[in-house]
Amino acid sequence: MSTAVVLAAEGEINPGEHWTVEVAGIALNMDTILATVIAMAIVLGLGFYMVNGVTRGKPTKLQLAFEALTSWVRGQVRDGLGLQAPTGLIAFAFTTFAFILICNWLAALPSEHVLPPPTADVNLVYAMTIVVFIWLNVWAIRKSPRRYVKHIAEPYAFLAPIEIITLYFSRPLSLALRLFGNIFAGGIMVSVIALLPVYILWLPNAGWKLFDMFIGGIQALIFTLLTIIYFSDYAHDEEHAH
Repeated sequence: MSTAVVLAAEGEINPGEHWTVEVAGIALNMDTILATVIAMAIVLGLGFYMVNGVTRGKPTKLQLAFEALTSWVRGQVRDGLGLQAPTGLIAFAFTTFAFILICNWLAALPSEHVLPPPTADVNLVYAMTIVVFIWLNVWAIRKSPRRYVKHIAEPYAFLAPIEIITLYFSRPLSLALRLFGNIFAGGIMVSVIALLPVYILWLPNAGWKLFDMFIGGIQALIFTLLTIIYFSDYAHDEEHAH
C-alpha cells in the first residue's frame, strides 16, 4: 500500500500519489481502477434505468436529460461531418462525454482523498486518447488511403514532418493533458484549501466543489468536441451518420 493511503487516513490529500498494488512487476493504481469501475457502473446503471423507464406518454427527467445530450452530440457530429461521420461516432461521443463527466464529478464526493477522480490520473486519459486516435487513423486510412496521405502532405509536402508530429504526438498529448491537467489541478486546490483553519474550511471547500463540478463538465465537453473535430478533418465522402 502506498504512502497516499496512510496520509489519506490522516485526513490529508496528496494529488499524484496513488494506492498501488504490484502485479507481475507492474504497479497498478488501484484507486484509479476502482474509481473508473465506479464511474462505468454509474453510466451503465443510469442507461439501463433510463431504458427500462422509457414511457411514451410522460418521459422522466432522466430520459429528457439523455435525449437532450444525445441530440446535442448528434448535432455536433452532423455540423462537423454532415453525412460523413463513421458509424458509431455519435454513440462513442455520447458515451465519452457521460463517462468523463461522471469521472470528473467523483471529485465532489467526500471520499476524494481515498478515490480521487480517475481522470486526475494520466494513465486513464492517455488510454482514452489512444483509443480515439487509433480509431481516427484506422477509419481515415480505410476510408481513403490516398486522401489520408494527401492530408499529411497539405498544404506543402515539405511540411509533412510537422503534420506527422502534430497528428501522432501533439494532438494526442494536448487532448490528454488538457483533461488531466485541469482535473489534477482540482486535487491540488483541495490540498491547499485543507491548510485553512477547520472553522472556516467548510466554506471555501464547498465553493470549490461546486466550481470543480463546473470545470469537470467543461472538460468533458471539450474532450468530446475535440474528438468530433479531429474526425471532421478527414471527412470528405458523403456517408450516413449512425
